[in-house]
Amino acid sequence: MIVKTTKSVCPHCLRVLDAVLEEQNGGIYMKKTCPDHGSFQVLVWEGDAESWRKWDAANPRTDRLENVKAEDKGCPLDCGLCEAHERSGCCVLLELTGRCDLRCPVCFASAGEGNDDPSLEEIGKQMDWLMAHGGPYNLQLSGGEPTMRDDLPEIIRMGLSKGFTFFQLNTNGLRLAARKGYARELKEAGLSTVFLQFDGLKDRIYETLRGKPLLLQKLAAIRRCAEAGLGVVLVPTLAPGVNDGEMGSILRFAEEHMPAVRGVHFQPISYFGRCSLSPEGRRITIPWLLAELERQTGGRMKAKDFAGGGAENAYCSFHASYMKLPTGALKALKKRGDSCCCGTTSAQSRTSVARQWSGAKLRVKSESGAASEPQGFDDFLAEAHNNTLAISGMLFQDAWNLDLDRLRRCYICESDPRYGMVPFCAYNLTSAGGKTLYR
Repeated sequence: MIVKTTKSVCPHCLRVLDAVLEEQNGGIYMKKTCPDHGSFQVLVWEGDAESWRKWDAANPRTDRLENVKAEDKGCPLDCGLCEAHERSGCCVLLELTGRCDLRCPVCFASAGEGNDDPSLEEIGKQMDWLMAHGGPYNLQLSGGEPTMRDDLPEIIRMGLSKGFTFFQLNTNGLRLAARKGYARELKEAGLSTVFLQFDGLKDRIYETLRGKPLLLQKLAAIRRCAEAGLGVVLVPTLAPGVNDGEMGSILRFAEEHMPAVRGVHFQPISYFGRCSLSPEGRRITIPWLLAELERQTGGRMKAKDFAGGGAENAYCSFHASYMKLPTGALKALKKRGDSCCCGTTSAQSRTSVARQWSGAKLRVKSESGAASEPQGFDDFLAEAHNNTLAISGMLFQDAWNLDLDRLRRCYICESDPRYGMVPFCAYNLTSAGGKTLYR
């Protein structure tokens, strides 16, 4: 039974194709045919059509986009953004370098293959362009490995001077771990949070996904951030048969390291960039992941606690927030808006992300200098913030499962001086032979 018609691309030539989502064998599959490269089928949802429809947040609203491009060749070829796009943007990635101190076998940016860094002037021009096109966005300082740049604190300060207020560092954490005082230096410059590559608690996982054992460095990076008051979001790339059985241990670790750890953001692997794993194997879907999350946590977190995206397309993400009670139990917080804890517009999402992922809040201190027991409303808010853990995930699309309806609601974009703001999945889209549209 066909549950939806859409557009996608050929995994080999990236030609735009008609596609359908069809229910069969207990799942929803995307099917499409290229006249030159044949037919393709990929699982996008485990469950029947009814469960697939129920997940949709049913939020038809669109954002007003500023200074957009006219639509010409159509999605996904006119990104920048074009007038057909439905979201103004929440988070924007600024790639500060192509250099990296790792060479991960699964890097979406194929980092380490180029040595040219944009100048401070060029980065400043990108920031100015973003402010003129709907900013201030939440800026994700990315790469490559952004800590390879010695002027990273200066970049953050420049962003503050231009009106940006939230800065997220996408990092492998190696320099944070190795250099004492570096986390505090970044915090004092204005860094808001650390988005830490964190694939599990076993070195064999890092050897497979990152090319070497890294667990000790990851733990040291978290300690450094905690000492500096920087919030940390753990970001596991989930690969079937590698670490998809480790979600429970990662979540337990996150609980134990609150309030320094603000959340866990799962990213099931997508097959683009430099990905050495085969796209022909099992796909991780939202229903499977949430059912497994409930099983691996022994029911402390339940699949029913989670909702799909409200600002982005519902099938791109999932999220829930939990309050840790004095007994140690977790209480799922009420979902806000249209079944969405992150808001239903890009602007609401920017605010929600900044609020949750920022570091632990300090309580008012007593005359002795010690933190007091909660007394006023500010202390109450600090306690609530420090005891809240956000669990979320983003299922990025690749050339096998790209759905252009989803892409048009993307609110995570890459900043590129040649194009403007390009939705993440379009920017990183890679054919089986390595062809790209933007990167």
